[in-house]
Amino acid sequence: MKTIDDFVTLVGDELGLAVSPEDVGRHLDEVAGWDSVLLLTLLTALERETGRRVPFAEVLEAESLERIYTLAIGG
Repeated sequence: MKTIDDFVTLVGDELGLAVSPEDVGRHLDEVAGWDSVLLLTLLTALERETGRRVPFAEVLEAESLERIYTLAIGG
């Protein structure tokens, strides 16, 4: 996963959510179908995809998919 487009594809493939690059900046409450179970599924997929641990506590505080992406790539 090297780009935001790769992340969007991962979200679609792993979570079944139809999101676009424009959607990643929206508050998670505005993402259709989003729930906390998906957060755990996404976190697991990101760690598998990146081969590194993603900071769980910071992901829990994330307000958007964009922030989760940033945390996953080490930002």
